Amino acid sequence: MSKLHFTTKHANAATVKHNWYVVDGTNQTVGRLCSRIAAVLRGKNKAYYTPHVDCGDFVIVINAEKVVLTGNKMQDKVYDNFTGYPGGLKEEIAKDLQKRRPEVLVERAVKGMLPKNRLGRKMYKKLFVYAGTAHPHGAQQPKELKF
Repeated sequence: MSKLHFTTKHANAATVKHNWYVVDGTNQTVGRLCSRIAAVLRGKNKAYYTPHVDCGDFVIVINAEKVVLTGNKMQDKVYDNFTGYPGGLKEEIAKDLQKRRPEVLVERAVKGMLPKNRLGRKMYKKLFVYAGTAHPHGAQQPKELKF
């Protein structure tokens, strides 16, 4: 009787195919939307997911100004930014930040869900967030990603 021998296939840069997806943020909860986007950026939706390889896809988020926060987070959630100078801590509530720069809500939420290393920074560069419905990535023929 012979032993069966199985080997695990690991993905590498030559075998990974990066697809393009478009996500509509209209009436989507920020946390739920961003956790799903982070999984696609990491490549966890693929059968050959390998933690130390960038297996993820490119994600385009449109209508970022229409995402919602649940509860009282629009008035209570505070986004901090430190300029690097003494006394340079700037604070802004979510409602004002969404009016001024609506893309930042989605970008910061997704960035916090990715690994904090070189690989995570590479994955983050594959995220494109736009406030309106128009985006300049039509040549990549992105597929719609439903959540």
